[in-house]
Amino acid sequence: MPVRVPGHGSGKCHGTPELIARYRGRISGPLLDRIDLRIEVPALGADAFIGTADRAAQSDTRAVVRERVAAAPERQSARQGRPNAWLQPREVERNCALDTRGTELLKAAFARLSLLARAYHRILKVARTIADLARADTIAANHVAEAIGYRRMDRT
Repeated sequence: MPVRVPGHGSGKCHGTPELIARYRGRISGPLLDRIDLRIEVPALGADAFIGTADRAAQSDTRAVVRERVAAAPERQSARQGRPNAWLQPREVERNCALDTRGTELLKAAFARLSLLARAYHRILKVARTIADLARADTIAANHVAEAIGYRRMDRT
């Protein structure tokens, strides 16, 4: 008998875990490796749209985020003359240096998660962008961890 899968509060998804894994498995690993950011987005309830939250507080937060997002391409342009996503492998090595803890974390992630080689530069570019959004000059372990997290999509 099908099991209701957590993640959709309405219970509309009635697939078994095996069926969901088989569906997700239809997307090849090499194709998934070329997608830099993979996250699951849960369904939102009506409250998210109706506006029960304080709109003024949300507006302040949005303004701060908007400013950080607008400043990131300026940082990238000043540093390397192009967006992080357009960096070639040699440019990635030059502009995406990790601190010691970030390097250790990336090595451990590759060993533990069986990441493919092509994921290396993609993770570095995403980590560099995360660091740019945080206005950090150095890519730290927390930036690497977040970038790795965006690569992980539960395929089970």
